[in-house]
Amino acid sequence: MAVPIGRAGSRLQALVRWLGKTESSQLVHFQKCGFQTSSVCLKNRAARVRVGKGDKPVTYEEAHPPHYIAHRKGWLSQHTSNLDGEAGAAERTIEDVFIRRFIFGTFHGCMANEIVIKRRANIIIICAVLIRKLPVQKFYFLIGYTETLLSFLYKCPVKMEVQTVEEKVIYKYL
Repeated sequence: MAVPIGRAGSRLQALVRWLGKTESSQLVHFQKCGFQTSSVCLKNRAARVRVGKGDKPVTYEEAHPPHYIAHRKGWLSQHTSNLDGEAGAAERTIEDVFIRRFIFGTFHGCMANEIVIKRRANIIIICAVLIRKLPVQKFYFLIGYTETLLSFLYKCPVKMEVQTVEEKVIYKYL
């Protein structure tokens, strides 16, 4: 909404005098310009879970909206490519998407929560919480298969840190 100049003109003159800029050309410039205001909404609304009747179970990660990343929940991908001046941020993002899809396909129906991908020096560490739907021997085989295949694909050591739970941990109902 635009603020009319008549009401804001005296405020602008007082502000300019307070700042020590008393030239008349600057006052005229301020009075000729319109001042536009709008409500600020800095919250990301894309990835949040919609509130329903209270019968939908959600995990801790899903319960908090995206604007709480680094406040109430952590980053799901930890690496230094997002620092200022670092190259390869786009490549790391594409690699992370591939790793997530590969893990979700390999451990189909067994993921209890989102996976966390950590890159330390030349090592990729994948942290996952899995539901015990398969025999233990099959889990060990799939973990070794994933580590070996991703190590050959990315030409660096890949380690999986896995925790298993009986069922998906429900944080609250939305």
